[in-house]
Amino acid sequence: MDIVIQTAVSGILVGAIYGLAALGLSLAFGVLKVLNVAHGELIMLGGYSGFYLFVLLGIDPFVSLAIVFVMLAMLGVVLHALIFRHVVQLDEENRIKNSLLLGFGLTLILQTAAVRLFSADDRGILTSYSSSAWQIDDIRFPFVRVAGLVVAVVAVLVLEWFMKKTYWGKALRATSEDWTTAALTGIDIRRVYLLAFGIAAGLAGITGVLIGLGFSVNPAIGLQWTLKALIVVVLAGLGSMRGTLLGGILLGLAEAFSSVFLLSGAYREIVGLVIFLLVLSLRPQGLFGGRYA
Repeated sequence: MDIVIQTAVSGILVGAIYGLAALGLSLAFGVLKVLNVAHGELIMLGGYSGFYLFVLLGIDPFVSLAIVFVMLAMLGVVLHALIFRHVVQLDEENRIKNSLLLGFGLTLILQTAAVRLFSADDRGILTSYSSSAWQIDDIRFPFVRVAGLVVAVVAVLVLEWFMKKTYWGKALRATSEDWTTAALTGIDIRRVYLLAFGIAAGLAGITGVLIGLGFSVNPAIGLQWTLKALIVVVLAGLGSMRGTLLGGILLGLAEAFSSVFLLSGAYREIVGLVIFLLVLSLRPQGLFGGRYA
């Protein structure tokens, strides 16, 4: 029973990071209808940003979350203004196709730049509390992972409040429903797109810091985390922020239990891909799909 409980705890804590990684991707795709496959590379840059803020300036990773969010949000705005704004002028089908091509190109550029700037070595943020954990009987609750869960929940609640209670949040929701009608009501669609892409990139940056703190970062992790985010988006469906977090937790639990009781850890990635195919086949709208309402 202790093994089952510990596996569930580990799955939930890791799954919260999966959900946070998918939150920005879901927002960008839901509002802009742009599939940014370079989302994982933004996560990677967030991880390096947190690492160097800690190593060079001594800024605690949880303090640097706000700094990295702003840095990556600004980068997201620049990337949209220079690259992706040309895609959003197309119809929805061509937006997705062309954004995929642009995203793959951006992935190669950011990966190569990261290797040149940071080398290909793994980097991890090691603090005085990195190995700390709360112990309840024989169940361990690693401090860093629990804090990551708290950050993910807070990010979801803040984004949900922003979407429902502020003018620009309501503008994002309206644009995700029908950008033509939103434009006719006086909403500045260009600013909405910039805002959505900036928030998505900022959330990727926060995820990267947590990954650097709880796992490690290197220039090649982008694809892995993009796939995780895509699986969660398909599992949860578009439009539900809490559903995205729950989808990440479900994926984390599925991977954790399968690697302990069914497959070895080396095959845990297969579980996510199987879930991806099953959900696409049986419930393509996702488990919690709906608009941002």
